[in-house]
Amino acid sequence: MEDVIRIDSVGQYNDLFGLETPHPLVSVVDLSQATKSPTRFTLSYGVYAVFLKQVKCGDIRYGRNTYDYQEGTVVCFAPGQVAQMDMPPGTKAQAQGIIFHPDLIRGTSLGKAIKQYSFFSYQSNEALHLSEEEKGIFTDCLDKISIELRHPADKHSKRLISRNIELLLDYCMRFYERQFATRSEANRNVLVRFEDLLDEYFRNNMGETNGLPTVKYFANKVCLSPNYFGDLVKKETGKTAQEHIQNKIMDTAKDLIAGTEMTVSQIAYELGFQYSQHFNRLFKKNAGCTPREYRKSQA
Repeated sequence: MEDVIRIDSVGQYNDLFGLETPHPLVSVVDLSQATKSPTRFTLSYGVYAVFLKQVKCGDIRYGRNTYDYQEGTVVCFAPGQVAQMDMPPGTKAQAQGIIFHPDLIRGTSLGKAIKQYSFFSYQSNEALHLSEEEKGIFTDCLDKISIELRHPADKHSKRLISRNIELLLDYCMRFYERQFATRSEANRNVLVRFEDLLDEYFRNNMGETNGLPTVKYFANKVCLSPNYFGDLVKKETGKTAQEHIQNKIMDTAKDLIAGTEMTVSQIAYELGFQYSQHFNRLFKKNAGCTPREYRKSQA
């Protein structure tokens, strides 16, 4: 396996591709202008990156999964992520985007809101596919940032640059919501699989060995990242994936309380709770009574 290249600054990224770095914390990048063309490398990101790929010129991999990264798609990276790039020898990347360091947005509205852009943690087959109109909006946002970067720095510069990046990310959020809607049939298949996996988890008493089920567990089962899976479930059902899991736990608990002679502690253990007290608190919070009170009401 090739060495992992750590990218902790905008300058390190630009140096990799032979590009200039006019600003130490942010750069609008056009890889068609690159003077260096590495073909196979793995990047460990310490910066944020958002790219629109214009043509099919290689693959991006997260672990064993190849990104759904064709012409006209957007991919996003955040600090802490690692991705492998594969491009055929002699191929020049055709992509436009922006690289920015976390220090750029500290103390800004974007710095406070950056965690809401959950698509930074999307992966595998979850790339954002843009229409021609959407591509125009994306590149127009990059142009506005480029204009501001060329302007002599003053007291407004940091705020204006970060606001324009925030605008770009807000558009990406809108585009992803559109994509969720246009992929509704595939999304429904994921939801059906989710429900089947939930049933299977408790039918096979997997809580005894694996503990309480997590969103990450089900996301892995349907080959999606936890963030993308969670956003998909929320968009399609109006409830979070965790709410679906908790509702299933409560339904199963009520069936066991009303339909078996198992003790409350036994039921808690079978569901995956480490402590019965935790189960009792959760049950009362959701049902309005304790498990024992519920059993008496069902007698």
